[in-house]
Amino acid sequence: MSIYTKETLKQMALEHWQKDAIEKFEAKMTDKSKPFPCIPATQGYQLHHFRYGFVRNYNAKQLAIMLEDYSNCYRELGAFTSLIIFYEPLCELNEKTPVEKFEQLFWEQLNDLHDLDQRKWPNHIPSSAHNPLWEFCFHGEQYFMFCATPSHKNRFSRHFPYFMLAITPRFVLEQFSSNEVMVTKIKASIRKRLSEYDTISIHPNLNTYGKNDNYEWKQYFLHDDDTTLSHCPFHSVKKTSKD
Repeated sequence: MSIYTKETLKQMALEHWQKDAIEKFEAKMTDKSKPFPCIPATQGYQLHHFRYGFVRNYNAKQLAIMLEDYSNCYRELGAFTSLIIFYEPLCELNEKTPVEKFEQLFWEQLNDLHDLDQRKWPNHIPSSAHNPLWEFCFHGEQYFMFCATPSHKNRFSRHFPYFMLAITPRFVLEQFSSNEVMVTKIKASIRKRLSEYDTISIHPNLNTYGKNDNYEWKQYFLHDDDTTLSHCPFHSVKKTSKD
């Protein structure tokens, strides 16, 4: 088993950094004095819909195994499920490391994941990240990728003591968006929480999937200021290389 429930993790003999990551994640998800802005994420945690995994040495093969396992079962895990991945800390990567270095590592992980994918890129998803309908896909599934790092300070919603990924299926986001009235209210609450959580204004790249002025890749890794990359680092899809 490469991915775990919260209950299973409590029964395991975890290494110190793994136990620390889980405890700090729980503290972030359950903080009542400073509630985490993403309300569906806090619900997913409380309802035990999340699954967890650990990656050593930024080894994308480990991540690929976990994401494939998750892709095969996520529809059975609950309406607010996500796969939470914690990376083992390296001495040369810490809170003093430039955010841009973590950004580079993030896109390396996604490119390596794509190279390891055994399935074709879905036909209905554009191959260019500069198309508003593009989003990252793996094992035939569409995913929203969220990255948090030790280096984020102003944008505390993207801060975590360990390099961390929260991977959410598009299927989950579509279910959430099905009730337009409810979604409008929750999004307003999320933005209010976000404005209080971070010491910087809401990043201008935060938008809604499918809108003509939205690009999903720009939301995966937010800078600690309002800047953004001019070009997506994700390489072109090589459909002919897939079975």
